[in-house]
Amino acid sequence: MDPAEVEFLAEKEIIEVIPNFSFESVHLISGTIGPFKAGLPLNVPLWLAVTLRQQQKCRFVPPQWMDVDLLEEVREEEKQSRFFTKMPSPHYMVEAKLILNTAPEDIPRAEEIRTVIKDIWDIRMAKLRTSMDAFIREGGSYAKLDHLTVMEINSVRPLLPHALDQLYRLQKVAKSANVTQNTSVLSSHSSRFTS
Repeated sequence: MDPAEVEFLAEKEIIEVIPNFSFESVHLISGTIGPFKAGLPLNVPLWLAVTLRQQQKCRFVPPQWMDVDLLEEVREEEKQSRFFTKMPSPHYMVEAKLILNTAPEDIPRAEEIRTVIKDIWDIRMAKLRTSMDAFIREGGSYAKLDHLTVMEINSVRPLLPHALDQLYRLQKVAKSANVTQNTSVLSSHSSRFTS
């Protein structure tokens, strides 16, 4: 899955907007949205919210999880725990990027939010790299990592299979060399006894 596909999945998340126009309900494959009434909050998919905001037809209502104090708590919990903590949104990184790049003026303390989310991402990526390193060093065959988001999994997906493949090849060569060495030692011992 490439980053565009992950973003596509995240764009299906529901966000609240306040339209500045009135319009009847819109029937989409994913369901009916609306009716749109100027000044009244409405839940829409993120992709539609971004499109409407780019056309200056609405403003975003920040998602509940997009609060600096809450995100700072998440950051501290993530720092303190050796395990991955549950994120307030399954697509927090993509949602934040889309919302903050489209309309930072609609989000109170947008730059602080951007910084805290980047900190959370960095902490989680460092933790993920450490977990992968330990997994590879221990020669693990499977791992269970709870609370990772799709974007986080996707960021290591290209690396992990190649690393494990290389590790397997090295182990195979080492085993083959060890068998060859043991065979030559045995044959030299047996030749001493026959002489």
